[in-house]
Amino acid sequence: MSKLSIVSELWQFLRVRKKWWLLPVVLFLLIFGTVLVFAEGSALAPFIYALF
Repeated sequence: MSKLSIVSELWQFLRVRKKWWLLPVVLFLLIFGTVLVFAEGSALAPFIYALF
């Protein structure tokens, strides 16, 4: 199963069940996860971990 199909299934779920309030939550989690992954190996890591 590809990643694209997971995104497609999520979109269909949101559209059919009218769960639009989940969209900002999902986007925030994706952005937050991406920032943590890219900052893990950089010089910014100590500053990001200090926030939490």
